[in-house]
Amino acid sequence: MATNTRIAVAVAVAIGIAIPAEGLRQVAYRDPPGVLTVCYGETHNVDPAKVYSIDECKARLSASMLKAVEIVEECQPGLPVHVLAAFGDAVYNLGPTIACDPERSTAARLLKAGQYADACVQLGRWNKARIGGVMVELPGLTKRRNREANLCMRGFV
Repeated sequence: MATNTRIAVAVAVAIGIAIPAEGLRQVAYRDPPGVLTVCYGETHNVDPAKVYSIDECKARLSASMLKAVEIVEECQPGLPVHVLAAFGDAVYNLGPTIACDPERSTAARLLKAGQYADACVQLGRWNKARIGGVMVELPGLTKRRNREANLCMRGFV
């Protein structure tokens, strides 16, 4: 499968994880760690006074997920599409450390070593957020990481 096709498929699959995990909110709100958020979990360039249209939210999600998947593809080129999609959603939600920083992420080290199934298992460890200065396991993150891990493991079990 050509790289552009792999990326497009991974984006579509990752969006399928993100939408139910994030839900749609057309006005800004603070997520559990207190980050200003809108639409399907967007945290960049959020206008707290704006009501976002559904089309704006979909466009923001598509652009941000594409960027997340491209980040994974750049730091871990050639991953199987299901692994790329799972880690693309994780990067969309958490940032690039999980997939791209082997010094701070066991998952990134395992991806780099080609140990994809073991890397998929590591997704479950990223289910906490800092709230009031303390790392707290969040049920929504646990559910999302489980969905990513299940997708990621396709073809390995």
